[in-house]
Amino acid sequence: MHKISGCEYPIKKIFSKEFDFIIPPYQRPYSWTIEEAGTLFDDLIDFKQNQDEKEPYFLGSIVLVKEETTPEAEVIDGQQRLTTLTILLAIISSLLDEEESREFKTYVNEPGKKVEKLSPKPRLALRERDRAFFKEYIQDFKFTDLLSFDPAILNDVGRNVRNNTELLLNRMNNTFGGDKDKIFDFGSFVVNRCYLVAVSTPTMQSAYRIFSVLNIRGMDLLASDILKANIIGKVPEPVREDYTEKWEDLEEHLGRDEFNDLLAHIRMISLKYKAKKSILEEIQKEVLTKLRDSAAFIDNMLLPYSESYDLIRHASYQSSKDATKINNAIAWLLRIDNWDWIPPSILFLTKHKNSPDKLEVFFGGLERLAASLFVRTFGPTDRIERYSRVLHAIEDGTILDATSPLYLDQSEKEETISVLEGEIYNLSKRARTYALLRLDSFISDGAAKYDYNIITIEHVLPQTVAAGSDWEIKWPDEDERKTWLHKLGNIILLSRRKNSQAQNYDFLTKKEHYFSTRAGVSSFALASQVLSRSDWTPSIVETRQKELLEAYKKGWDLG
Repeated sequence: MHKISGCEYPIKKIFSKEFDFIIPPYQRPYSWTIEEAGTLFDDLIDFKQNQDEKEPYFLGSIVLVKEETTPEAEVIDGQQRLTTLTILLAIISSLLDEEESREFKTYVNEPGKKVEKLSPKPRLALRERDRAFFKEYIQDFKFTDLLSFDPAILNDVGRNVRNNTELLLNRMNNTFGGDKDKIFDFGSFVVNRCYLVAVSTPTMQSAYRIFSVLNIRGMDLLASDILKANIIGKVPEPVREDYTEKWEDLEEHLGRDEFNDLLAHIRMISLKYKAKKSILEEIQKEVLTKLRDSAAFIDNMLLPYSESYDLIRHASYQSSKDATKINNAIAWLLRIDNWDWIPPSILFLTKHKNSPDKLEVFFGGLERLAASLFVRTFGPTDRIERYSRVLHAIEDGTILDATSPLYLDQSEKEETISVLEGEIYNLSKRARTYALLRLDSFISDGAAKYDYNIITIEHVLPQTVAAGSDWEIKWPDEDERKTWLHKLGNIILLSRRKNSQAQNYDFLTKKEHYFSTRAGVSSFALASQVLSRSDWTPSIVETRQKELLEAYKKGWDLG
């Protein structure tokens, strides 16, 4: 019988001589993006600012293969948090004066103690293929060098490390304004009041069994199960069976997970601020207490909001007028990489389901807003704050006024255009794919459908230009190539897998054998534009760039 041990440790113990973390080569790579890293930082800040100073903050669990008597710990689950926390601790140390910085650096690297036979080394060793990069730029604190990299030339791990470092540095500077006392206080909170539960066992087989048990979904109790018991139990006996049936019918129709998500959306509609405690606790204490009885929650919120939610998640609004335009806008919203826009959608649709003209204006504006926040890489806290304002405007009836938070102001329009005008290829994969598909829909007059299993974003002018090639002859200026390489004018969409060999073909060969289908056409309007060209020169790319930006301005009303 293998012994399993589990204990909660503050971060100062996690990153100490008690643990020597190693990410084994068979593990997946570091994959957290600015979305997850930003959420971690925002949650830490929110907790520190809003909770009692003695209350601990739990960051979840990690699963290790580890003997009790040795620090060596092979990480089976938890590398994303350990890696991101290492980046954050390294950044904190870089923003402090020398003496305080030295303290925080010991959480990133073991300084070594000869008398204890401890050698200097990093606290965390990534997979072998990523280890040297992470050590050189994070654990050796070379942030300036790291941020000088063009993200496009890095592999996925390098890009995530670089982008998350840039994000966390910016968040630290924006939050604390360079105040070293506040930075030190925040760092002290992280290492002293933030905890991880470390579950360890000496064998790989046992560790994976633990990992499976911790992550199994099964039929574990959800917040909706507990709420159901509490709410239905308070419904008067004569009608309790009817309300139980209503609840269960909704849950069966939506599915357990979707039903639980609906409750989270109802919490946001009601409270209009980012969750500070569990959904269960906030609905029970903040939402239900404002209603006259439990039946009112089901009749006035759960039933009408679930109907709207169901229409939204399937983009299936029905009306004799404008339904296609409304559902098209919702379908695009469903491609956004977050669900923060859903509570305003539910509330507005519930209030105005019989006014398709208003719905068309609202969902068109909401898609533009959500897309702008997406491509401008707004984090969860900033998104939720904006949608909170939208919810308030829906409630007070000003949502379609000219100055509504639903609409982008002039500076926001200019910021959005600036992002789209820049190196769009260097946006996150999901953001750039969304932006380019949306652009394709604008230039195809909305007629195109995008249900392809494979969507590839390709450069026309290749990223690597071989000496003496046709590309070098047409694009002799290396600086000019760098200027246009990752911009809209040089990017197309394909419905096929990447072909590394084809990427360096000359233009005519590339167009004939890679950009077009066997029928000689393309699935995307963006690619069709390129297929109509007989050459690909800097002036053509510059002209195309201007034309595509105009399509964005017209399609999203960014003028």
